[in-house]
Amino acid sequence: MKIRILNVLLIATGLLTLVACNSEKQQIIENKTDNYDSLNIYFGDIHNHCNLTYGHGDMRDAFEAAKQQLDFVSVTPHAAWPDIPGRDDSRLSWVIDYHTSAFERLRKTGWQEYVRMTNEYNREGEFLTFLSYEYHSMKYGDHVALNYRLDAPLLEANSVPALMKKLKKEKAFVTPHHMGYQEGFRGYAWKYFNPEKTPFVEIYSRHGLAEEDLGDYTNLHDMGPRNFEGTMLYGLNQGHKFGVIGSTDQHAGYPGSYGDGLIAVIAPANTRDAIWEAMEKRHVYCVTGDKIKLDFRINEAIMGDEIKGNKRKISVKVEGQNFIDYMDIIKNGKRLVRVDGPFSNEKIDKDVVRAKIKVEFGWNRFDEPVHWQGNLSLSEGTIHQVTPCFRGAAFTAPQKDKIGKTDLHGTLVNRILEQSDKKVVLDMYTTKNPNTLTPATQAVILDVTMPKNAKLTADFNGKKFEYTMEQLLNGTYSNFMIGWLSEAIQFHRAAPEQAYTIEYEMTDNEVEKDTDYYYVRVRQRDNNWAFSSAIWVDKE
Repeated sequence: MKIRILNVLLIATGLLTLVACNSEKQQIIENKTDNYDSLNIYFGDIHNHCNLTYGHGDMRDAFEAAKQQLDFVSVTPHAAWPDIPGRDDSRLSWVIDYHTSAFERLRKTGWQEYVRMTNEYNREGEFLTFLSYEYHSMKYGDHVALNYRLDAPLLEANSVPALMKKLKKEKAFVTPHHMGYQEGFRGYAWKYFNPEKTPFVEIYSRHGLAEEDLGDYTNLHDMGPRNFEGTMLYGLNQGHKFGVIGSTDQHAGYPGSYGDGLIAVIAPANTRDAIWEAMEKRHVYCVTGDKIKLDFRINEAIMGDEIKGNKRKISVKVEGQNFIDYMDIIKNGKRLVRVDGPFSNEKIDKDVVRAKIKVEFGWNRFDEPVHWQGNLSLSEGTIHQVTPCFRGAAFTAPQKDKIGKTDLHGTLVNRILEQSDKKVVLDMYTTKNPNTLTPATQAVILDVTMPKNAKLTADFNGKKFEYTMEQLLNGTYSNFMIGWLSEAIQFHRAAPEQAYTIEYEMTDNEVEKDTDYYYVRVRQRDNNWAFSSAIWVDKE
C-alpha cells in the first residue's frame, strides 16, 4: 500500500508546503528556501534486523512487511564486533557464540543473498531499499553503515573509525544508535563524532530515547541504564551539528514496527538521489511511532540548516495523528516556548466533522495468534487516508530460547488489502500482550470527514460493532469479540482537526551565543513523539 501524506498548508509566506507523497506524480523541484517549495515527508526504517544474522523472521517477509507502511527501508545485517569482550567469561559465552557464528554466516553466503534481495525489492519512486550493515563496538558505540550503492561491498575494519576511513570516498553514512548507554559499554562517545560521515544520529529505537537523560522511554534493556553524556542534548551543547532520526532496531524481521521509531525525510521525491541528498543535508527528523508531520522553519531555513541572522522568525506547523499534548521550541538546551493542545474535545457546532480515528485490535489472553479478517466502513462521509500502525514481535535482541529454532507461525505480515473512500479491508494478526507495558496490538488510523450521525462500523471475524461520529467525539469504546479475556476491538476517541494540529509563529531577537541552536519536540496524548533536527543560527 502506498503511504500518502495529505496537503499541509503553512500559515505564512515562505514556509514549506508538504504535499501528497504520490511519487509517480511528483516533480523534482530544486530546494530554494526563499520560494514556495513543493516538498514531501517520507517515512522509513534504516536499522532493523531479521534472521539473516542474529534476529528472527525471514528476510523476504521483512521486505514484505516494510512495503505495507514505509516509503524506504534498509534491512540491516550484523557484520562485526572487533572489540567483543568476555571471551573468558562463562556468563557471556552464548552471547559471543551467536555473534561470531552470524558474522561467519553473513560472509559465506548471506551477503550475496542480501544484496540480491535488496535489489529485487527496490522500486525507484515507489519503495526504496538500501544496503547497510552494523558494527558493534564497546569503545566507540554501535554504528550502522548505510550505503547509497546497491552493489556496495561489505567492508572489513578493525574499528569504527577505521571503517569510516575506508568509506571516506564512498557515498555512505555511519550512524551511531542506542547512544545513551554508558561510554565504554556500547554507548556513544561524542569525542569520536565525525560530521563528514555522520550527518545524523539515531536517538530513538526499541532501546529507548536518547534526547536527554530524563523524560520518556528510559533504557530497560540488559545493556544498562541511560546516561547523559551520550545523548542528543549533550552533543548539541558540545557544539556538534547533526540531524536526528529514529529507527526500530527491531530483531523480529518487521521493519517499521509501530512504536519502535522511524526516520522522516523531507525531500522532493521518493528517489534514491532525492532521499540521499536530504539525509546528507540533515533534512530529517525522528518519530517514535505515529507519522507526525512536522514543519519547522527559522527565516529561510528548514530543519538541519545553518543560517545567519539576529532576527529569527520561527514558524512551526504540526499535524499529528492523535490529540497533541504540547509542542516545545528548545533553544540552546532550554525551553523557549510551550504551546499546549486541547485536553479534551470542546463542543463542535458543525454537523460534518473532519477527524482522525484510531481503531485497534488485540488483547487476547492466549499464545495462539488471532487472525483478523474484515473491514472498517463508513455509512456516510469520506475516508481520506488510512495510516497503518502494524507491529512485529517485541524483540530488541535475539531470544535465547528461540535461536536456531523455526518459528511455528513465521512472520505474520499485516496488510491493507483494499481501500476506497468508504471502506478499508484488513488482514492482520495479533498475539497477547507480553506484559502490561508492551503492546502487541495492531491498528489503523482513519482520516475521515463524516456527519455526526454517520456510523463507523467494524466487521471482523463474524462480529460487527458500530459507533457514530458524535459518540466517538465524546469518548473511547471497546468490545470483546467472544467475552471476557478474549480478543477485543477498541475505537479510540475521535480527534478533530483542532486537536491534532498546531500552527505557531514567533520572532526571537535575543542572540545568546555566536551560534544558537533551536529544535522542536512534539508530544501527543498517547505518548507518541516527534523530534526535529536542529536549526543553527549564527549571529551577524
